Amino acid sequence: MKVYDVNLTAPRRANPGGHKKLRRRIGGSSSSAAASPTSSDRVELSGTLARIARAVSSYSADRSDKVAALTEQFQSGNFHPDSVQTSQGMIADALSAGTA
Repeated sequence: MKVYDVNLTAPRRANPGGHKKLRRRIGGSSSSAAASPTSSDRVELSGTLARIARAVSSYSADRSDKVAALTEQFQSGNFHPDSVQTSQGMIADALSAGTA
């Protein structure tokens, strides 16, 4: 089967110096703002990033505590895993991997 897209066009060649003309038209300078050491561009990260970092840190601490508790149970001979629950968890994880 062949697909023909009539909306496709050949790529245009860049217009060297075209950005200078545009800057003059809108009243800007011809120098690049990125090259300027006093550029007014800024990046602000929201509080969401801090909340994510706290959640990951908390998860890591909780996970470490669980692993330490399981290690203690195993070393003392009191660790008795449920094979049915483990296999169901493995299957559920494998099936959900394709949808994530």
